[in-house]
Formats: sequence, structure tokens, C-alpha cells
Amino acid sequence: MNRRLLAVSALAACSALVLTACSSSGGGGTSADGVTTIKFVAADYGSNGQNPSQAYWDGVVKAFETANPKVKVDLQVINWNDISTKLATMVQNKQYPDIVEGPGYASFAQSGLLYTVNDVLDSSVQSNLIPALAKAGQQNGTAYGVPFVSSSRAFLINNALWKKAGLPMNGNQAVAPKTWADVETAATKMKAAGVSIPLGLPLGSEEAQAESFMWEMNNGGGYVDASGKWVINSAANVATFKQLGKWVDAGLTEKDPGSVKRTDLYADFASGKVGMLNGMPIQLDDIKKNNLDVTWASLPTAQAGGTPQTLGVGDWIYGFKSGGHAAQIKAFLDFAFQKDNQVKFDEEYNLLPVTNDAVTQVSSDVPALVPFLKALPAAQFVPVSNPAWDTVNAQVKTQIGGALKDPQGVLTTLQTAATSAGQ
Repeated sequence: MNRRLLAVSALAACSALVLTACSSSGGGGTSADGVTTIKFVAADYGSNGQNPSQAYWDGVVKAFETANPKVKVDLQVINWNDISTKLATMVQNKQYPDIVEGPGYASFAQSGLLYTVNDVLDSSVQSNLIPALAKAGQQNGTAYGVPFVSSSRAFLINNALWKKAGLPMNGNQAVAPKTWADVETAATKMKAAGVSIPLGLPLGSEEAQAESFMWEMNNGGGYVDASGKWVINSAANVATFKQLGKWVDAGLTEKDPGSVKRTDLYADFASGKVGMLNGMPIQLDDIKKNNLDVTWASLPTAQAGGTPQTLGVGDWIYGFKSGGHAAQIKAFLDFAFQKDNQVKFDEEYNLLPVTNDAVTQVSSDVPALVPFLKALPAAQFVPVSNPAWDTVNAQVKTQIGGALKDPQGVLTTLQTAATSAGQ
């Protein structure tokens, strides 16, 4: 869809009508011929400008408008690294979109800005959602966020570098480390063998909150306890960052993990510079393209005998109430969640489906994703339903690297920010 032409059309409609739904709410409106325009803001899942999501959504919007001639969709696709900031600005200026796909929903739900899922998604689609993901979309027992895509994580090893370091193999697979002591042993041997980055540790601004959580949860820690209380500066989390800091000081990771973005580290892995890291399905294409021999394994635990925990990630679709377009939003979401649309998006970006029928199809089409799909139902999520999470998330991304040098101080600062934001 040509967004520039849509903007011109919407402006013309607002100018021509005396009584119009077009306003500073930013959600579009209804023209004289009964056509309603809804504003849709979506995240771009392309990498470094490659394979942008614009083409996917253009196709979905075109097909939807053909099937629903009384609804037009004004589409805006925004780089993933920018969408949270730009969306916050839109809301602050009361230029509300009708639909958002991408970052979390919690603060908007708490402010009373969102439709409930029951308002904008057919019950048949709701019953098709993976239960663990659907539950993560609830705030105080009411669902506001609809999971759109998901992912889980696993420990990823470059087998060639593993062999170079003389580490044990089981056939053509690395005997993956089960504990942090095993990780340290392997990283030390890789360093001695000349591996540039034995253990990748991306604690830069792109996704530090997820990287931190994976190490914390495998030491019995995390952001909140079972009751939902913030525990960022818990003894377990402090111990986790003391250990990570020791690895940094020993030269087993990058020199400054707090400045390293996930996508940059993944590129280094693809080029054969990184021995092991916490990986995810989007790396599959680069692994195949570069003909890398790898082993995927469970995330290692701090102590022997621990149960490996994995991270679950969900991106969300939700609808703003300001435009009063519940019926049009529902029509679009019901269309977007059709199996063919879900499968196409997931397979395009090596992400995991959120609907049961799409899981079945993707499992058959892309066997490499099956281990991640199997891990998803038991995966742990960051506290996306907590309204304070947006604040905590932003501060973790920019500050957590400092915890490698000062675990107690930095984690206590983040704990204070979290409890203050929750008041």
C-alpha cells in the first residue's frame, strides 16, 4: 500500500467533511462513502535494512482491503529499535494508532487506553492461541495484548571452534556445557586456542534485558518473584553478575559487553569469531548461508543438577480505544491471524507461531524450529504485564552493563526504579 497516497486521501476527507471522525486522535476516520480508515503501526523485523517487514504487511493489507472494501488500513512500519520511542511520542501527543504490533502493552492497558482482547478478537482465534502466550497478554486477569509472534532461546556452539579447542564431541555434535563451570572451562580452552570471543555476552542496548534474564533465571533469579514482587537486586542476581563480571575480566567474552548489541554479536558468530552464546531461531538463515556446523543445547545452569530454564519472547498486537474502531480492528486481527498469514510471517523471519494450527504447519515446514517450538510452552517471560516493565526494560538496556563491575550498586538502582515506577 502507498502510505503517502493514503495520508493525502485521509487529509482530503477531513477537509471535505463538516462532521468527521478524523481528528487529533490519529486513528483515521470514516469518509462520506462509509469507508473507515484505521491506523496500523507495526515493527520492522528486518535486519540491518535487509528483508524489511513492509512487504509482508503490504501484502496482508492489500488482501484484507480487497476482502473488506469498507475498511482502509494506513500502515506505518517502524524500525524495531525505534518503535517504542516513537509510539510513546504518539501516545503523549494523543495521536493514537488503532492497532499496534510490536512492543509491550502493559502501560497503555493500565492507563485505560486499550480494548480488551474480547473486544477485538474472535473467540475462535483466542482458543487457537498457545495458552502460555495468551496468559502473558493478561493484566490483572484481563487480556489486552494478543501474542503475534514468539521465540525461545537455546545455547549455541560453533562446532569448528569447539573442536579447535580440543573440547569433547559426541559424534558430530559438541558435548555442550551443562553448568557455568563447564562454560568457564570451555571458554578458557577456546581462548587458549585463539578464539576471538569464546563466550558472546550481548549486554548492549538492543536486548540486554533478555540476555540478563537468561543468566539470572538459570541461577534461581529473575526480575520478579512468584508473587510478582520486584527482586532485581536479589542475592541470586547479584551472584549472577559477579560471575559474568569474572568472565569478562578473564577475557572470556567481548571486552565491553555493555556496548555490544545482539545483532552485531550474531554477525560475529556467523563469521566464525564467536565460540558460544545464547542463541535464537533468527540465526538459522545465517548459519545455513555460512555453512556453519553448530550444536544447539539447553541453557547451562549455575549449579550441577539444575533444571535448565529458557526465555520465551512474545511480541504483541493490541488495539487503542480512542478511534472507536473496535469492529474494524477485530476484522483486521481476525484476518491477520489466519493460518496462512501466520505461517508466512513466521517462516520469513524464523520466528515461532502463536497459534496451534500454525505450529503444526511450521513444525512440518521447518524442522530446525521444532526444538524451539517444544521449549516454548514451558518458557519463562519477562514481566511484560507489569505496567512498570516499560520503565524497567528501558533502564536495564542502558544500565545493566555496569553491573559487571558493580553488581550490588547497579541492581539496587534498578530495583529502586522498578518499585518507584510501580507506585
